[in-house]
Amino acid sequence: MLITTQDELSDYEITETIGLVRGNTIRARHVGKDILAGLRTLVGGEITEYTKMLAESREQAIDRMIAEAQAKGADAIMAMRFTTSPVMQGSAELLAYGTAVKLKPKR
Repeated sequence: MLITTQDELSDYEITETIGLVRGNTIRARHVGKDILAGLRTLVGGEITEYTKMLAESREQAIDRMIAEAQAKGADAIMAMRFTTSPVMQGSAELLAYGTAVKLKPKR
């Protein structure tokens, strides 16, 4: 599955716009990791516990978006974006979305 943040591709022509596809996940912080992160803020540096959690969340949201696009018969997802929103204290939704399309190579 070709995924891009662009609105068009130089090597392909969009032959059909299928529509919006999305994938999301909601993650909650872990109390133990919050304690470690709090200690890390005292000395500085990357908070690896949150970096890993966010990377996993992005991958899961993308995988779910791809599954929806494949189920609709898409060749690619154009104008892909991420957004986040709080759900409740200590948890947030990460949403990946884009436009599913059919492509053909340009001549």
